[in-house]
Amino acid sequence: MRVAQVSAANGPFELVERERPNPGPNSVRVAVDACGVCHSDTLTKTGAWPGIVLPRVPGHEVIGRVDAVGPGVEGWKVGQRVGVGWHGGYCGRCDPCRRGQFFACVTGPPVTGISHDGGYGDYMIAPVTSLARVPDGLSATDAAPLMCAGVTTFNALRNSGARSGDLVAVHGLGGLGHLGVQFAAKMGFQTVAVARGADKAPLALSLGADRYIDSTVENPASALAAMGGARVVLATVTDSEAMSAMIGALGVEGSLLVVGAPPAPLAVSAFALIGGQRRVQGWYSGVSIDSEDTLAFSVRTGVRSMNEVLPLARASEAYDRMMSGKARFRVVLTPRGE
Repeated sequence: MRVAQVSAANGPFELVERERPNPGPNSVRVAVDACGVCHSDTLTKTGAWPGIVLPRVPGHEVIGRVDAVGPGVEGWKVGQRVGVGWHGGYCGRCDPCRRGQFFACVTGPPVTGISHDGGYGDYMIAPVTSLARVPDGLSATDAAPLMCAGVTTFNALRNSGARSGDLVAVHGLGGLGHLGVQFAAKMGFQTVAVARGADKAPLALSLGADRYIDSTVENPASALAAMGGARVVLATVTDSEAMSAMIGALGVEGSLLVVGAPPAPLAVSAFALIGGQRRVQGWYSGVSIDSEDTLAFSVRTGVRSMNEVLPLARASEAYDRMMSGKARFRVVLTPRGE
């Protein structure tokens, strides 16, 4: 089989051939049909994750089919469509997971594409706890970005405390934001998209936004405050100053829900938080049952990622395009579509 691996921190992607691995206990081999290219793959490419062992194959937005099952595997069969996301160590289905005791059943949290090889290849080994069932109504390329970008925005919004009819703003209209707008609209929120440039208005409205705010000509915090204040601002941008300014957009008991990852710290006024009982909260993806919920919701409501699709042999180009910002939304690799 072929994989696109990183052998040294900040080194190039190497397209190499390896022996096809066999699954061990409580794991399966997945024949990869599509794998999204996510910004978090930089943690593998740069070797920044503490203790990462190189060479490593990145990729945690994986859609494929079970190709072989290891000893002790129950409930999964060869040929079944599966998704593999970031989390590999816990499933979200059992009582300990639902009580937040995520590590009750494992010795440590495997992370796809970091602690074990991911989906930049023809095949990969995945622990059964990382598997999500994929509905037939989604193609592999449609479903792949939902395993990270999708579950992050969907799960954040459904756990935000906002109710149908509440004012929810999505700050940013890129790889995360274009999914966040769709999810917010389909959940029944009064949805406002905030981004830079008048050219993005038609896109925002086509994705389901009730209103678009161009931050180059209008102060988004003031505009949202004039609408009564947002119950939730889903912050997908990577500019800490712009994100911090959205505190002023929140209504009483409103939440700035951070899913983008600015490199600089956020500056937050204590008076703004205290005066309106506001809060700043982070949200971090989800477990495999959350991925299943995301996929099921998306296929029912028509939420789709906007993707650029490239073959596995062009993994380096795909990664560079994602990092440069030239890819407008998401990039997906297809090992079997060449």
